[in-house]
Amino acid sequence: MKKGIHPKYEKAMISCVCGNSFESRTTIGEIKVEICSKCHPFYTGKTRILDTAGRVDKFMKKYKIEKKEEKE
Repeated sequence: MKKGIHPKYEKAMISCVCGNSFESRTTIGEIKVEICSKCHPFYTGKTRILDTAGRVDKFMKKYKIEKKEEKE
């Protein structure tokens, strides 16, 4: 490896708007993110469907799917 051409790979704090923060390594320093594994709906299981112009209901009726109760 050539010397002097690679960026420094240092420890950095990654912080989310939900308050979660963890330490990782990066070349760019501190990172602030909007969503992380602690607050992302895929990982938490709290998915929300935004119904625009009744598209979800139309789909449910078309394929005769019953709505599931939302878990809180």
